[in-house]
Amino acid sequence: MRRGLTLPVLLLSALAVLSACQDEAADGPTVEVPSGRAVSLIDVITNVPGPAGAAARFRFLVPDLTSEDVETAAADMQAVCDSFALSRTEGTVPAPQQIIITFMSSAVPFGEAAPDVVQFFESFRIENGACVWEVF
Repeated sequence: MRRGLTLPVLLLSALAVLSACQDEAADGPTVEVPSGRAVSLIDVITNVPGPAGAAARFRFLVPDLTSEDVETAAADMQAVCDSFALSRTEGTVPAPQQIIITFMSSAVPFGEAAPDVVQFFESFRIENGACVWEVF
């Protein structure tokens, strides 16, 4: 009878660990950007290929983001790639060919549509230890 109770206990424990990880991701580190906005890491995804092969996707919450913030967000995303994301790709296997930065006004699960949430995406290739903007 003990064996029958072990599986449910293990499943509940796994769910608790997963939900704790999701809570931590929403409260990730804050990154300083030129605009001074509050930009905090939601998650990093490395197991989904990008258009050019292996990609490291860094997704950030920017609560006051609006659709008019295109130019400011682009400059902030370059700064995030240079000062935060690039160093965190070192040693990633496979080595990413791209870093994709996402800014969103509300947290959205990866791959889900959210037409009411402002989202910006920028793609950077890694060249000579630097982030180089690419057309996405």
